[in-house]
Amino acid sequence: MGGAKRELKPGAQAALGLLGIVQVAFAFLAFWDLGHRAPTEVRGPKWAWIPAILVNWIGPASYFLFGIRR
Repeated sequence: MGGAKRELKPGAQAALGLLGIVQVAFAFLAFWDLGHRAPTEVRGPKWAWIPAILVNWIGPASYFLFGIRR
């Protein structure tokens, strides 16, 4: 079952770290927007968007694309 452990190069580590920071920032912005938006401006109940936003990349993108009434 044991496989060879491969380490990432420093450039790849930095890229993954940056992607992680961007992902967290994207989710933070979605939560911030949800918290400051009136319930009439959000499709569906606001509480239902909380677990949805926690899904990596897809949740915040779905909120911004489909969750806000325009």
